[in-house]
Amino acid sequence: MFPILAIYITKRFTLACLGMLAALSVLFAMFDFVELLRRAATRPEATLSILTQITLLHFPWITLQLLPFAVLLGGIMSFWHLTRTSELVVVRATGLSAWQFLAAPVGAAVLMGAVATFGVSPISSACYNLAERLDNRYIRDSEGPVSLEGGELWLRQGDQQLASNGSAILHGQHVALVGGRLITRGVSLFRLDDQNRLIERIEATRAELGDGIWTVTNAHRIKPDEMPGPLTNMTLATDLTVPRVQQSFASPDTLSVWALPGFISLMEQAGFSSIRHRLHLQTLLALPLLAGTMALLAAGFSMRPARHGGVARMLGSGVAAGFALFAVSRFAAEFGQSGALPALLAAWAPAAAGLMLAVTMLLHLEDG
Repeated sequence: MFPILAIYITKRFTLACLGMLAALSVLFAMFDFVELLRRAATRPEATLSILTQITLLHFPWITLQLLPFAVLLGGIMSFWHLTRTSELVVVRATGLSAWQFLAAPVGAAVLMGAVATFGVSPISSACYNLAERLDNRYIRDSEGPVSLEGGELWLRQGDQQLASNGSAILHGQHVALVGGRLITRGVSLFRLDDQNRLIERIEATRAELGDGIWTVTNAHRIKPDEMPGPLTNMTLATDLTVPRVQQSFASPDTLSVWALPGFISLMEQAGFSSIRHRLHLQTLLALPLLAGTMALLAAGFSMRPARHGGVARMLGSGVAAGFALFAVSRFAAEFGQSGALPALLAAWAPAAAGLMLAVTMLLHLEDG
């Protein structure tokens, strides 16, 4: 009997969550479309078709962001309906505890979070990347991250031409993207050994990043205790590509959970800050736990029998608790991006705190 009961409750719970997710996603997609219309008001080339494409490409990302709230609201609806029809009252009268019949729906919530993280996230990142390109082209009127154009560039990379497995630090004063290539002028290149001792300094008028190689033009090679060498052209092998440099300035949402670990490692080797990307990765990994936490919160706030009164207050408290958890997670994310909190703590602490609150509520409910 118990497997049949678990399937029945899980089915009701899952359908309610998926229905709520679809409704919320459509609603927020409409808001996103209206915002795009406002931004594109002075852009005649941004046609209705282009804006519709951008909105549709944002849709997987929207569903990913709304999943925890869909689980909370859908769980409240399903558990409250089961309580109102006395189905859960009958279940508990048979001797089953709340932990027993909640195990299956909470497992379903965790599974939805895992599918979202490892299945939907790659689709979401690919679609979001395409949406950003369309946005840059038709609304922002730029081909890439604005922070690259005309600004300065600092990066650090491994120097494969040194026998000591050293590194190279490159500083470019004026950066531009031309024909898919990154060109920087006023270049200073510092080559270091594995003990971070300066081997040579290179001053050049121009450097161009191509396919796995830096081409340095009109370079003076300056070594310690030696006179500067004559002008020469040189090349320097690199693991960086123009898209990777662009992605370091772009939103972490354009990278899937599978690509983030390798990209973070590459960014740190190149001297870029990886705080945003590490926080995004940990947030995605914590999504299954957050979804399970929301399911437990929904049960704790909606399983109170109607005859005890105060039902509307309890349901309202459940929704308020969900939004409070979201606010806490946003504050933690801000602290994480500023470096005040480790990315691991900023991503996992809100979900863990919500889980402890939900378990406490259910323990009190079961004891009562």
